[in-house]
Amino acid sequence: MRIQLLALDGVFDTGLSVLLDAFTTANELAAVKGLGTVRFELRISGLRRRVRSAQGLTIPVLPLESQADWVVVPALGTKMPDSLLPALARPDVREAASALRSFAGRGTQLAAACIGTFVLAESGQLDGHDATTTWWLAPLFRQRYPKVRLDESRMLIRSGAVLTAGAALSHMDLALWLVRQESPSLAALVAKYLIVDSRPSQSAYILHDHLNHSDPLVARFEGWVRERLPQGFSLDAAAEALATSKRTLARRLQLVLGKSPLAYVQELRVERAVHLLKTTDADIEQIAAQVGYADGITLRTLLRQRLGFGVREIRRSR
Repeated sequence: MRIQLLALDGVFDTGLSVLLDAFTTANELAAVKGLGTVRFELRISGLRRRVRSAQGLTIPVLPLESQADWVVVPALGTKMPDSLLPALARPDVREAASALRSFAGRGTQLAAACIGTFVLAESGQLDGHDATTTWWLAPLFRQRYPKVRLDESRMLIRSGAVLTAGAALSHMDLALWLVRQESPSLAALVAKYLIVDSRPSQSAYILHDHLNHSDPLVARFEGWVRERLPQGFSLDAAAEALATSKRTLARRLQLVLGKSPLAYVQELRVERAVHLLKTTDADIEQIAAQVGYADGITLRTLLRQRLGFGVREIRRSR
């Protein structure tokens, strides 16, 4: 598999290193295990003669080659909207977006992780596709790229010829996914050598307060819901209590969080349930009642669906 890493100025050091280490380890283990047909040909390419990482390290880059199986965009080292928006306006980012469109036109598959998903979205190649991104920048992503079907709760999403991964260390999830396409057993071995746990979702890492405080109405809705978690949810009651219309409330939650009011209530219930599982000895039935569910079966199902793991795994992590 030929993989071209498109490194832009200010590339996230950890992201680029994780990709390089994962594929290098895969090549080494493939040789040891006699998987001679499996090899990842890596090329770090750039649009300038010299690229500096976010930490100021000089990255040796080669010119972009026209042929590759995958072009992967590692994250930029900008983590907040105030620094990300100027970065996206840079000439090299615009050139990168144009290059990605050209690659897509030749049938090359495209991937990006963390802030790199913004660069990929700038190219228009995510329009009409499902995608994920850095969870704390999801509101900005939705506003800037309304044609992308965003689900920031997921760690990794393949949609058509594009692959997106979530925040920071999801670079590893992306790399392992690509290795798995060549050899599932090799991917499992790489994960064991690098001590990588399965992380199917970003949900367990999302700090809802960070997202909610970007919009006063959403923040007030969150506070109202948290005070009434054990009770049944009523959108009519919520809208009346917050002195707004049901339509306005639903529209604001969709814009900021990409969720319906009911879906967000479920998310808060799951978050509270996880906290109780980690900090108390209450059984699942008791916890279900405290977060508004009639029985533990429903809660168990939601934990599996949203987090990718269940009660035992949560309690083990205490």
